Amino acid sequence: MLSRAGYDVLLVDPHTTYPPDFRCEKLDRSQIEILKKTGLADVVLKVATPDRSLWIARFGHLVEKREGAQVGIFYDTLVNTVRAEVPSAAFIASKVTSISTSDDRQIVTLSTGETISARLLVLANGLNIGLRHAVGIERTVKSEAHSISIGFDIKPLDRPAFDFSALTCYSETPSSRVAYVAFFPIGETTRANLFVYRDMQDPWLKQFRDAPKQTLLATMPSLQKLAGPFEVDGFVKIRPIDLYVSEGYRQPGIVLVGDAFATSCPAAGTGAGKALMDVQRLCNVHIPQWLATPGMGVKKIETYYNDPVKQAYDAFCTKKAYGLRSFSIDTGLYRTAQRWGKFVLHWLKGALRKPFVPSATEAPALVPTQTPHSEQAYEPARARHTV
Repeated sequence: MLSRAGYDVLLVDPHTTYPPDFRCEKLDRSQIEILKKTGLADVVLKVATPDRSLWIARFGHLVEKREGAQVGIFYDTLVNTVRAEVPSAAFIASKVTSISTSDDRQIVTLSTGETISARLLVLANGLNIGLRHAVGIERTVKSEAHSISIGFDIKPLDRPAFDFSALTCYSETPSSRVAYVAFFPIGETTRANLFVYRDMQDPWLKQFRDAPKQTLLATMPSLQKLAGPFEVDGFVKIRPIDLYVSEGYRQPGIVLVGDAFATSCPAAGTGAGKALMDVQRLCNVHIPQWLATPGMGVKKIETYYNDPVKQAYDAFCTKKAYGLRSFSIDTGLYRTAQRWGKFVLHWLKGALRKPFVPSATEAPALVPTQTPHSEQAYEPARARHTV
């Protein structure tokens, strides 16, 4: 984004090609809208797979069929597609070993011994804490092993394809400690993302790794009826997520984005949106203003962390993370009533909505659109300054 806007930018990463990694594997409509504000939606959506329709099941019953509103994409494909848009001269394949910050210039030392001087350092290294600790930025874990994400492929038995394009099945009982399982297409593959709330020492996880299909059907028995005969195809990936927040990050010359700032829960489906929101606000709004005047003091940096749009989205992610966990596993009267309310609501929507039955080639129009003039503050930054 910054290179396109005419800024002198360097991206440092040890991977020239990002390797396969079990992280974000689909984008919903709201996240695609944020992606459009980065100016990169066109290239991403070209390599993503839209779901033609979405089936929703609650308490083991199919309650709604509606038009698809998501795209599936493997994380390494997503990263490498965006990475391909970076000018080759702006990319350095190396590892950062140390950083030094100040009100004016930031010094980055690479594993090769080379040093880079820049006005601003954007730290987007995810869960890696080494560089943050080096400048006194700590993290506080708010919810250890808040949720566990499980990813695997499935394929139908005795038929060429599943009856659904995408299927989301919510927990059948709070005792299962399941949020939901989502089946969705990525290319010719049907991908499954299962989200559970369990301790990492729970024997259930080993059972799932050793016998994924049998454990899944024992936990969610109605899946056999909803999905039809299927088998798990290939390796099962399991990843726990701690919810943490950074402390001491209001410093001159350095700014954190995405998981480097704070994590969100994959089960809540807000991680990609959170990272994209950070980046689009930083690149479209704050960096152009910061670079327009000398210095990179803490008062400048604070405008990003105090951004009401960022703060509202961060609060939304946190609320949804804790809310979904409570909704899925709490057995009190309030949450029980909420679960039945959701069931009735989806059933009514499904009954009242005109059936949506797409053809084999039909897909929702998830394509970039021009940003409305009323959202000029979100438009990509133009080349108004040189640095």
